[in-house]
Amino acid sequence: MPETFAVTDAVELAVVERSGFVESRHSGSAIVLAPDGAVVNALGPVDEPILPRSTLKPLQALASVTAGAALEGAHLAVATASHSGTHRHVSLVTDILSTAGLSEDALQCPPSWPGDAAARDEMTRELIGPQRVRMNCSGKHAAMLLACTASGWDPASYLDPMHPLQVHTREVIERLTGTKITATATDGCGAPVYGMSLQALARAVHRIGASSERSPFALHRSAGALVRAVRENPWVIQGPGFPDTVVVERLGVFAKHGAEGVMIMIAPDGTTVAMKMLDGSSRASAVTALTLLVRAGALGAADVAAMLADLPLTITGGGRDVGVIRPTV
Repeated sequence: MPETFAVTDAVELAVVERSGFVESRHSGSAIVLAPDGAVVNALGPVDEPILPRSTLKPLQALASVTAGAALEGAHLAVATASHSGTHRHVSLVTDILSTAGLSEDALQCPPSWPGDAAARDEMTRELIGPQRVRMNCSGKHAAMLLACTASGWDPASYLDPMHPLQVHTREVIERLTGTKITATATDGCGAPVYGMSLQALARAVHRIGASSERSPFALHRSAGALVRAVRENPWVIQGPGFPDTVVVERLGVFAKHGAEGVMIMIAPDGTTVAMKMLDGSSRASAVTALTLLVRAGALGAADVAAMLADLPLTITGGGRDVGVIRPTV
């Protein structure tokens, strides 16, 4: 697989301040596309390959839908989510599996504890161990399984890169990004994840955000429905109090983080951001992406400032606030 960009090519995107001292710096790359798709800002090596991790989920969800997974509303939203494993999330996932005629045993994502503290505490009290259905990618996997049963494909091998579903998924990704896949890796959930440039990822996300449910093309109708499903059900995309959900709820911005510091956002006017933190940290991703949208004129600075208190950006010391995580773009 091609190496990603070198440290010397990265641009500082955010810093961590403690008592006025810059303690850490987050470098990486970012790209902003205007509502018409034109590049309005590019920081760092946006043409170098990255692994998009869970920011690929909207593309994977659309592949499952176009392969026969008939989903809508919150059930469509959970197919693109990195959810926190609440009971409500689990209910959506089990609904999809039930429609496919399958049980939780069909999921091949690894067992996991939920990210939601209340759900995790309840499982601990009841002596319930990690479960596949609680894994944050279980919605994506359930949608893949539903696509398999709808298309008559073997659900037992659905994660094999050569499985018909994964071949179809790769074709959908290539269509949306406008580039050929040249590198395949295994994501944390076990599904294939594909190397691509940040610019290619942004292009695909922008196309999804610009899609209409009235399009003559099925893929674009599904993309329009997907974006609407997330905006109408923001709790699904991650979970109450979590950054992606907060951003969707407060600003109407389609937000999807990925592991290793990857983030995508689509503002209501279609302005799109894709970014990657070189050190893999996600703590400054949301605020940096929002700042780039403000700079592009897609969001109001006051509106973003008003919701930053709801993001985990405060640095503490001795039980009190002593610093902040802040963007430098």
